[in-house]
Amino acid sequence: MMETVHVGLEGRAYDIHIGPGLLARSGALIAPFLKRKQVCVVTDENVAALHLEGLRAGLAAEGIACEAIVLPAGESTKSWPHFERTVEWLLEQKVERRDLVVALGGGVIGDLTGFAASVLRRGVGFVQIPTSLLAQVDSSVGGKTGINAPQGKNLIGAFHQPTLVLADTEVLGTLTPRDFLAGYGEVVKYGLLGDSNFFEWLEEQGPALAAGDMGARIAAVKRSCEMKAEIVMRDETEQGDRALLNLGHTFCHALEAATGYGDRLLHGEGVAIGCALAFELSYRLGLCSQEDPSRVRQHLSEMGMKVDLKDIPGDLPEAEVLLDLMGQDKKVVDGQLRFILARGIGEAFVTADVPRETVLTLLREELARC
Repeated sequence: MMETVHVGLEGRAYDIHIGPGLLARSGALIAPFLKRKQVCVVTDENVAALHLEGLRAGLAAEGIACEAIVLPAGESTKSWPHFERTVEWLLEQKVERRDLVVALGGGVIGDLTGFAASVLRRGVGFVQIPTSLLAQVDSSVGGKTGINAPQGKNLIGAFHQPTLVLADTEVLGTLTPRDFLAGYGEVVKYGLLGDSNFFEWLEEQGPALAAGDMGARIAAVKRSCEMKAEIVMRDETEQGDRALLNLGHTFCHALEAATGYGDRLLHGEGVAIGCALAFELSYRLGLCSQEDPSRVRQHLSEMGMKVDLKDIPGDLPEAEVLLDLMGQDKKVVDGQLRFILARGIGEAFVTADVPRETVLTLLREELARC
C-alpha cells in the first residue's frame, strides 16, 4: 500500500514514502543512503515508549546499528538548551558528514533534529520519520527546520532538506483523538489554500479518516504532501508562493504565543481557528462570499475541532496585544504584516493590503464572544 511523492529539488531531491508498516521496513528503505551501517536517532519520551523499539527492529533487520537520545516531550523542547544538548550528543557519537541522523517524532523533534543536522559539521543528512499527522503532512516535508525563541515561534533555524521521509500511517493509530484532529487542521489547510476538490473530498471522507480508515488516511497524507511538494519546488526558501502554506498561521502564531505554546492550544488547533479567521477576514474585505467562511466553520465543527477563540480555555489578551504578537510573524516584510487571504475555497493569496482596523474589529468581536 506504499505511495511515494517525489520532491524534485535539483541537487536536493528526495522521496516521501507513505503507508502502513514503514517502521518495520525502515532498514531496507534507509540502507541505500548509508555509507556505514549505523544511525543516530533523536526522539522524545512519548514516541520512544511507543515506537523506538519498532524502529530499532526495522533497522536491525538490515544490520544497521542504532544509538538514540530521548528528549522531553512538548513544545518547550524546541529551545536552545535541548538544541545544544542534541548537537553535543551527536558530536559525542562521532557522527560524520556522510552519516544520517534520524528524527523519530512529531514536528518538535523533526524541526529540532533537522536544525541540529543543518549545523553539525556544517551539514549532515537526516531522515524524517514523522509520527503525528501534523508532521506527516507538514513539518517533515520542505526542509524548514528550527527552534523557538522567547520573541516567537520558529524564529531561529535554517532550510535543510531531508534525505528521505518515511510517513508510516499505521503509527497514527497511537495518537489521541485531540492530537489527530490537530493534525487534521493542517490537512484541511491544503484544500482551503489551493484545491477545492480536495476540500470537498475531506467534507465527505473526513469522518472515515478520523475513524481510522487506512485508505482515506493514505490518500489524505499523499495529497497534502503532493501539494506541499509542488509549492516547495516552486519556492524553496519562501520568497513568494511558499508563504501560501501559512494560511491561518498569522493568527495561529499570535494565539500560540498568547497561550504560552502549551497544551491550551495545539499548533494544528491554532491553524484551524486561524483558517476560520482568515476566511472571515477575507469575507469582510469583500474578497469571497459569505458562504465560504460558513462552510469552513461548518466542516471544522462537524469534525469536532476548535473553530472560535471561545474554544480556547482560559483568558486571552486584548485585540491590540494579539495584533502586536502577529508583528513577530516571519511573514513581516519592511515592518508590514502580510496575511494569507482567499478569494474562495482553494484560492488563497498573499497580501499586505489589510487595514489594521479591520483586523482589530474582527478580533474584538471574536474576543467579545469568549
